[in-house]
Amino acid sequence: MKRLTLVSGLLFLMLQTTFSQVQVPGNCKPVNLACDYLVNPLGVDNPAPRLSWMLNDTRRGARQTAYQVMVGKDSLQLVAGKGDTWDSGKKNTEEILITYSGEGLTPFTKYYWKVNVWDQDGIQSSSDINCFETGMMGMENWQGAWIGDNRDINYQPAPYFRKVFDAKKSVRSARAYIAVAGLYELYINGEKIGNHRLDPLYTRFDRRNFYVTYDVTPQIQKGRNAIGVLLGNGWYNHQSMAVWDFHRAPWRNRPAFCMDVRITYEDGSVEVVSTERDWKTSSGALVFNSIYTAEHYDARLEQKGWNTADFDDSQWSGVGYRAVPSLNVVSQQVQPIRAVETIPVKTLKKLNDTTYVFDFARNMAGVTRIKVSGEEGTVVRLKHGERLYDNGRVNTSNIDVYHRPVDNSDPFQTDMLVLSGKGEDEFMARFNYKGFRYVEVTSNNPIVLNENSLTAYFVHSDVPQKGTIHTSNALINRLWWATNNAYLSNLMGYPTDCPQREKNGWTGDGHFAIETALYNYDGITVYEKWLADHRDEQQPNGVLPDIIPTGGWGYGTDNGLDWTSTIAIIPWNIYMFYGDSKLLADCYENIKRYVDYVDRTSPTGLTSWGRGDWVPVKSHSSKELTSSVYFYVDTKILANAAKMFNKTEDYEYYSALADKIKNAINDKFLNRETGIYGSGVQTEQSVPLQWGIVPEELKRKVARNLAKQVEAAGFHLDVGVLGAKAILNALSENGEAETAYKLAVQDTYPSWGCWIANGATTLLENWDLNATRDISDNHMMFGEIGGWFYKGLGGIFPDPENPGFKHILLRPNFPSGLNQFEARHQSPYGEICSKWERKKNRIVYQVTVPANSTATFYAPDNVEGERVVKLEAGEHVLELKLKR
Repeated sequence: MKRLTLVSGLLFLMLQTTFSQVQVPGNCKPVNLACDYLVNPLGVDNPAPRLSWMLNDTRRGARQTAYQVMVGKDSLQLVAGKGDTWDSGKKNTEEILITYSGEGLTPFTKYYWKVNVWDQDGIQSSSDINCFETGMMGMENWQGAWIGDNRDINYQPAPYFRKVFDAKKSVRSARAYIAVAGLYELYINGEKIGNHRLDPLYTRFDRRNFYVTYDVTPQIQKGRNAIGVLLGNGWYNHQSMAVWDFHRAPWRNRPAFCMDVRITYEDGSVEVVSTERDWKTSSGALVFNSIYTAEHYDARLEQKGWNTADFDDSQWSGVGYRAVPSLNVVSQQVQPIRAVETIPVKTLKKLNDTTYVFDFARNMAGVTRIKVSGEEGTVVRLKHGERLYDNGRVNTSNIDVYHRPVDNSDPFQTDMLVLSGKGEDEFMARFNYKGFRYVEVTSNNPIVLNENSLTAYFVHSDVPQKGTIHTSNALINRLWWATNNAYLSNLMGYPTDCPQREKNGWTGDGHFAIETALYNYDGITVYEKWLADHRDEQQPNGVLPDIIPTGGWGYGTDNGLDWTSTIAIIPWNIYMFYGDSKLLADCYENIKRYVDYVDRTSPTGLTSWGRGDWVPVKSHSSKELTSSVYFYVDTKILANAAKMFNKTEDYEYYSALADKIKNAINDKFLNRETGIYGSGVQTEQSVPLQWGIVPEELKRKVARNLAKQVEAAGFHLDVGVLGAKAILNALSENGEAETAYKLAVQDTYPSWGCWIANGATTLLENWDLNATRDISDNHMMFGEIGGWFYKGLGGIFPDPENPGFKHILLRPNFPSGLNQFEARHQSPYGEICSKWERKKNRIVYQVTVPANSTATFYAPDNVEGERVVKLEAGEHVLELKLKR
């Protein structure tokens, strides 16, 4: 480890090292191979999948000078160094993300692949062999029919389906491909297949449907086999009533499915068992299911063994054909939703023999599992909520405000279990999730419960964690944890606003939190899916709804730029964090249509189309100012993308348009003498700073005015969602890091820390703990602070000129009052660490730059000495002297 000392303008290189500088073959190895950001995926439909890797090489200056990718159908040939499907040849480049360019991929085929790399000394090393397996790769390859139970959309009991078949030979391999309009659970010979929940993911069902692939080789046995499928409504057949008009969705219908089970026998022959009219169907114990409210389960109606071969289905009915929901059935190549964490009860209060209240001591999205015995016919209700009344019972009044029940049969977030009277019954919702901390269990007959009777499961898209924060300030640590809890609670195959009251894919919430998301989690597959939803929902004129997906709600008067800029901002951030331009390319024409629409309707360059600074503390900002800034942001992204994709005319046109918008904003709103935008409130000062509107020569002046506003407020916030996104960045990136830090760690109202100081374990929807509206306790729209820790304190930024952290910009800040800070982020090249410790008037700053990457350190204003230091791959220590 080399130590760099910055003192009085001199840079001293101290020849201390803990790494051998002798080049040893094998020190460099390609690792973490992925296909379209998944490890060894099944059911790949992409004819040109992206292949990526990183280098495991801790030597200083480690880098790749060349690569060779080989793909083949025979793993033994790859071991021997031959790829019969594609051999890229030796490419003299540092690239670690490439697109498959070999012979055409065929459906239902397993491909093996490996990477050879050459390090900085020209020494070759090889990866382990990975694989990917193609799926349908086209609608024409399905053999099954879409079937249903012949019931209408208002029939409440869930449909169960089954089929028995014979496997006459020994099985080599078997795959199940299942496409569902609605939700499902799949069983083979009584065993549930997979650990996903809420599959398939929510899409615009009449324009795109997902299928999921499973390896079911262990479950298929020679001889008789049974397949069982249970379908849920999900967002496809929304039976609960709410203001969002879910029940009016144009695709709404009774759930249906199509499935092929493709069996390859040891002799090489192939048999496909598919959905046809020879399947049977019945109702059962799941008598009601709503993804929005809850599930009702009557254990007296259970048909034991319904998904096994020996079950007597003579009383079951025939199935019927159903039309294909859309002509675009594609593979779900997305990190799945799972029950990721099991959370035990923290405290239990028994109010009487029929009422118990369980506290899990943290807010979450998920489900609960109850085990309970009682008299046959006893109705047990499990009411899930975030708050308690003064009498200790669960209060859902802050989250049920948009529920519009027609009667008392569908209470909000309240599961119902009817006991069988045959010993212990067990129930957990299959096709629903809730937002809660507390669960009130009531019954119409006495029951006995204890702390082990109820278990909670934190359910969310199971995205790998990519970042961690640890500091000497307990409030920061807790706030970072709560932010992540809120983010994960609101990631269900698309980002949502809250996991209880709405479950809507609000576009604004999605892009306000995008940097927090990408610093902390590997969410690219979820965002690629969600931006495909955007493309499905966009009107021909370019307009987008402000909730996506939507059954029709959201094309109102305010679905404008500050919200629906997701179409540009998220693809751009994916490009910044991953160095992958595919999503930006996929959305290019959509961004262009969107910007063109605003250009047509706002010829001056100024627009008021948007929702404005939602849920402000007290001061209101000009909607024309903030909406116009987002118009500039989208146009600038479009111009940058046009340049990248060699669209010269577009680049020239949209660059000029961006300049026009910026000038129009500054001409109307900026007082160049005072350095104040608009009326000078926090949001009006911070939004132009955050998004590059402020002229370079006035940035410090505008930032100083913003800092004065914050200081005058006692280092408290006076912003809504747009200001919350901008304010910390606007301060810390423009010479006011001390003010940004004091604002970030404020623990009295109004502030982020106020929530934590009052016991919050997630982020809230309102700064005011006593607010009477906008009062969800698990919301993500104020979540930018979780990304700011990496930027404003750790100083880790992607370089727009070398995205994906190929080159890292390090701009840390060392505010007084914070003694230790550590941020780690797993970039596409490996882990970046930015870690510092205060030692009297010095900072010891430790940096890890991953192999095949470089970095530039920029010293903050309160540090003496060299302002800029170039860093190669490896570990570095910089000793920095603080100004007095």
